[in-house]
Amino acid sequence: MFRMSRYIKSLMNPAPLGPLPQPTGPVVIWNLTSHCNLTSNHSYSTSADDDFRNELSTTEIYTVMEDLKAFGVPRLILSGGEPLLRPDIFEISHRAKTMGFYVGVFTSGTLITEENIGRIAEVGYDYVGISLDGLEKNHDEFRQQKGAFKASLEAVDLCKQAGIKVGLHFSLTRDNFLELPAVLALVDEHEIDTFCLSHLNYSGHSSRNRKHDAWYNMTRQAMRLMFHHCQQELQRGVEREYVTSNNDADGPFLIEWAKQHYPDQVGALEQRLQNRGGNCAGVNIANIDSLGTIHPDSFWWDFSLGNVRQTPFSRIWPDPSDPLLWDLRQHPRPVKGRCASCKYLSMCNGNTRIRAYKKSGDVWDEDPGCYLTDEEIGVIETPRPMVIPVTEIRARNLL
Repeated sequence: MFRMSRYIKSLMNPAPLGPLPQPTGPVVIWNLTSHCNLTSNHSYSTSADDDFRNELSTTEIYTVMEDLKAFGVPRLILSGGEPLLRPDIFEISHRAKTMGFYVGVFTSGTLITEENIGRIAEVGYDYVGISLDGLEKNHDEFRQQKGAFKASLEAVDLCKQAGIKVGLHFSLTRDNFLELPAVLALVDEHEIDTFCLSHLNYSGHSSRNRKHDAWYNMTRQAMRLMFHHCQQELQRGVEREYVTSNNDADGPFLIEWAKQHYPDQVGALEQRLQNRGGNCAGVNIANIDSLGTIHPDSFWWDFSLGNVRQTPFSRIWPDPSDPLLWDLRQHPRPVKGRCASCKYLSMCNGNTRIRAYKKSGDVWDEDPGCYLTDEEIGVIETPRPMVIPVTEIRARNLL
């Protein structure tokens, strides 16, 4: 997750660089269930409302939580499907808070009502993230349920009234791109604490067409709008948090923007982004799905690192013999193509590896979702990527 507003604030109000944070363990995004009361067109999990059996029981979840706490995991993000569909969601959440975890929950918001907002507030969630996919028509079509938009905004208001920190999570698509300014206006109107723009796993075209590709141009426009909007709010004294996810090119693109608006602070920004380290899937981010399988993050569901039913998380995560984790933890990573030649590699860390795999079958190929031009990243001649066949990936125990 790229905490954009913090970096723009550092451009506007320069301050000395602080010490590098030393995480005690990875943030764990936990898909507690695959059940969902809605059907999203771009959900990364298998979340239709079917009869999913063999999900972790309450007792198993408590056992895993004990192991995660002992291992130093600081934060649990409870997700789904729709986590509020689990009958034991409040018991699980109370237990996690009692154990000292930071606890967030990601939900569609449609199940947050006046009847249960009291129980939600009693948990003391540190954060409630609610998905919104555009204005009413678009959102209801994406979620395939009329009234979903109104229900989600009502959930936002209920959380605000209950004193819960709440955020809107917006997945950028061609269908809702033009609605981004109106969605940002909703953020202001409802006094929402956090706005997260999530990039989808676009497969892209060849780099030579990057300047003219509609998706890249759309993404660049959206990010410029986000930068400008955040800057204007900070100038008015509004301390809202703006973040992006699933595209670590956002940091280097902010540098390109800063060269025009804050040229004297570019060096400090570059150092801050180097300290951040870029993509941290398999390093400071982990995912556990509803069946107990561990993944490098929420988008790597084709890749299993093990299962908490057979082996504790605390033994799987630091295992140096796993080739995928070993390579993900290299800095810089063994990337190819444009990524290997990019001057921002130390700040981006090769971006989203699963996106490269989905397009070429090679985890280490260049990320097709990078929307910066060859000129911006300093690429003179792009090396031809060598594709690792899927059969070889399986032989290396990556699948």
